[in-house]
Amino acid sequence: MPPSALRDRKRERTRRAILEAAAELFETRGYEDTTVADIAAAADVGTRTFFNYFASKEELLFPESDERVRAAVAAIASRRPGERPVEVLLRSLRAAGDNPGEHLIDDLSARIAALRATVSRTVPAVSGRAAHAQLVAQREIARQLHGAFPAELDEVGAAALVGAVVGAVSGALTVLFQHPVAGVDDGERLHARIHETTSRVLQPWLATHRVEPVG
Repeated sequence: MPPSALRDRKRERTRRAILEAAAELFETRGYEDTTVADIAAAADVGTRTFFNYFASKEELLFPESDERVRAAVAAIASRRPGERPVEVLLRSLRAAGDNPGEHLIDDLSARIAALRATVSRTVPAVSGRAAHAQLVAQREIARQLHGAFPAELDEVGAAALVGAVVGAVSGALTVLFQHPVAGVDDGERLHARIHETTSRVLQPWLATHRVEPVG
């Protein structure tokens, strides 16, 4: 294996160790009562190493936002002949992991999603970051969608379509995390619950427009 590949694997292991330590401490001690030093110690790294991976404690709750937007944009760019705007949008959100929770590929991702939703309700900085991240993502996805279908969607129409779909999913997940279901205590079950909830919310679109799974 080339040295560069070994370095990448080591970086990914360290990054994951930091995220796992943070999730454990946030769940047991609470977000506000956990410090960066606590997380670094639990992950067996120094604070300098921590900041090589994450700019702040808050960023730990948003580990995939840029990658998810890029995935959505790539899906729009690779639209298929005959696809309508809403079909492309739903497929792009599925690729990004917002529909229906497909980025939650393991327990850690599901735990972080639940923590993000919970902490956002009580910590203004995290709530603001979540709102800003969603706004930036929606603007970029809407811009790309308008560019892909200029004859069918103007800028306002593209923004309205993206806002309607993303808003429906976000609203449903907010309620889900506010009222945990008894027995849903691990990532796999939470993943299934998120999938069920978002699929039900998106049924009006999914029933009208057939959208094939990504990958």
